[in-house]
Amino acid sequence: MEFRAKRGDFLATLYWTQNIVERRNTMPILANVLIEAQGETIQVTATDLEVGLRGKLPGDISKGGAITVNARKLYEIVREAPDETLEVKGLENDWVEIKSGKSVFKIVGMDPKEFPQFPSFAGKNLSALPGNLLREMIDRTIFSVSSDETRYSLNGVFIEKTSKGMVRMVATDGHRLALIEKTMGDLGLEKGVILPRKGLAELRKLLEQKDDGTISIGFQENMGWAAKEPVELFMRLIDGDFPDYDKVIPKGNPFVARADQTALLHALRRVSILSSERYKGIKIDLREGRMSISANNPDLGEAVEEIEVDYKGKPLAVGFNARYLIDVLSVIGEGGDVEIELKDELSPSLIRKAEEEGYIYVIMPMRL
Repeated sequence: MEFRAKRGDFLATLYWTQNIVERRNTMPILANVLIEAQGETIQVTATDLEVGLRGKLPGDISKGGAITVNARKLYEIVREAPDETLEVKGLENDWVEIKSGKSVFKIVGMDPKEFPQFPSFAGKNLSALPGNLLREMIDRTIFSVSSDETRYSLNGVFIEKTSKGMVRMVATDGHRLALIEKTMGDLGLEKGVILPRKGLAELRKLLEQKDDGTISIGFQENMGWAAKEPVELFMRLIDGDFPDYDKVIPKGNPFVARADQTALLHALRRVSILSSERYKGIKIDLREGRMSISANNPDLGEAVEEIEVDYKGKPLAVGFNARYLIDVLSVIGEGGDVEIELKDELSPSLIRKAEEEGYIYVIMPMRL
């Protein structure tokens, strides 16, 4: 195999693969990218068997073929290459030569036949979804995914079509729950599926460009697939039953505090500086017209801040993990008011953006 390509195009394509390649090297080939050159197109593929990505770039191909090389070293070589044109050539015994200007690199590769096959979704039913809405849905749920690997079914975001034809995404770690639903087209799903955190994080990267473009989404057996030119992404769905989340959503909490989102967020950030490093516990004390936020740490000291709120209920004091509150206030959208619906110091509270439908956040209280 032998081809020439522009450094910028090659670097941009390799960028997408860097978080995909297997870090633990359980299979040495998974630390590599597969590079295939045919016709006028170069394909670069990376996978860890759970998530995979393929990018395409144009090139001047003298001889078609395939090679595999270490993904991170290749990325570093291309990033530091002195010339805007790269020459890549497959040598004997799976070695690869890379030339740029007066620099020449020869690196060890592996047999491309050992590289796992990329699943094909050609001809399958795909849905074109608005990228900006999907990006918002991911941003408002992914931070609530559990990192506890023993709770496998909570290690991703549950996605389903509602009875009203909307797309709903739900994530929970057992201490909090984020739910968002939007009208955005048919997913082609008969029942809900769980998308893994890593796959969603890579999908979010594909949607970083804030435009009104669409992204193609499809599902096949235990696989999810997405494409936004020039990149294709696949992820293995999490096999398990997502919990009945509707049971933990509080209905009719009687006490509602309405606060300015920006003021509340900054107050929480300041007060949480002196909270416990591990549990980030803070206390919210509500009285008519005001909210007092405090933290008390015997090893560090104490902090208290008061902000004005619209609250007319009974005096109420509830403990929360400040990080859980800061997480949701950071993604709920700047400006405007948020509403916190409470019942007592032991029951889950519900947070939503005032005058906004379709997004709720449930948070369990803490004992302080």
